[in-house]
Amino acid sequence: MGASSTTLTSVRRIVILFAFIPVVAAAADTTEITGHTKLRVVSQGYASDSLFRDLFGASSTDTQGDLRLNFEHRRSGWTFNANYQLAVLNGERYSLPDDSRRLFDLTSVIDQGDRTTLMHRLDRLWVGYASEKSVIRFGRQVLSWGNGLFYTPMDLVNPFDPAAVDTEYKVGDDMLYLQYLRDSGADLQGAYVIRRDALDHDVDSTYATSAIKYHGFAGEGEFDLMAARHYGDDVLGLGASHSLGGAHWGGDLVITKTDTDTYLQLSSNLSYSWIWAGKNMTGILEYHFNGFGLHSDDYSPASLAANPDLTRRLLRGESFALGRHYLATSVTVEMTPLWTLSPTLLVNVGDPSGLVQLVTQYSLSDNMTLLGSLNVPLGKNGSEFGGIDSGVPDRYLSVDAGVFAQLAWYF
Repeated sequence: MGASSTTLTSVRRIVILFAFIPVVAAAADTTEITGHTKLRVVSQGYASDSLFRDLFGASSTDTQGDLRLNFEHRRSGWTFNANYQLAVLNGERYSLPDDSRRLFDLTSVIDQGDRTTLMHRLDRLWVGYASEKSVIRFGRQVLSWGNGLFYTPMDLVNPFDPAAVDTEYKVGDDMLYLQYLRDSGADLQGAYVIRRDALDHDVDSTYATSAIKYHGFAGEGEFDLMAARHYGDDVLGLGASHSLGGAHWGGDLVITKTDTDTYLQLSSNLSYSWIWAGKNMTGILEYHFNGFGLHSDDYSPASLAANPDLTRRLLRGESFALGRHYLATSVTVEMTPLWTLSPTLLVNVGDPSGLVQLVTQYSLSDNMTLLGSLNVPLGKNGSEFGGIDSGVPDRYLSVDAGVFAQLAWYF
């Protein structure tokens, strides 16, 4: 089947689904239809010795316009949820959502040129039933576990990048989700994420994630116990959270056993809120240990060619765990009831190198928000944030200062 025929088939499926929505809504006990539009601009600079400068010049600018429609229908314990996205992307560094490993292919490119792509997809599509003590859901949905704030080792399925600015919606995956609630308030959750082989596209349990997590209480504290099989690796997790005076502590310990070795990851954070000079302040300090301890050899040209996802992340200037010891700190200042300012610092202690972010959010009206960020990497050549050695003499996989700006309107 040709690309145009595949696209047309996908378009028809989505049109049929949303044509059916008014019929469902008419018979619904409770129906909600919400959405938003977002216009995003990302401008990125490149140092004179950056390999990306050879590709894009001194700087590059990417834009994205996004429409999201969220439909949810609830009746007699049953829930049907469908979230539709229509997006136009322009630039050189953007990447498209990829459903090749997911059970359902719900993403389709409508039109694509040299620099511009028009695409649409269903980011959520699930049906579920909830009783007084149990929940079951199947389809494209999200799973977020753990107590990490920047680095989240217990969040196995599509965790956010530590430096992500817009974290409103997490990318969904196709899974079966179960939850059982106890009278004490504790609960047991289970999930099975279905994935395909990237080459033959057959469903393959080797790439699946099966996990269970128990969330309970111990005195005034809370704890999590997790066991999982993730891409063929055995994973055990222990999380906890507790109040410390006026502060709040949370942390996760995760052990992963692969075919060759056993690795440990640890995140521990402390958050505290106070008033200073009449302004509400919230501070966060987090330590993260990454036992996988990736090295610069993992980012050689051969390795990058074999790992297109990593290459895309580097091109987007994303942060990820290259070293072993990390510190992250942030202070959110409520400048006015409508305006917050959040200076943030992510540090690879071993390099040392870091990323400074100044994030601002301003509520323009009840349904319109402006979100922005200035990102400045710090570090010498060869370090994670300063620029990884590309394998090309005197060229590094580095980015300079960058700006993120996004205007969102909700309806």
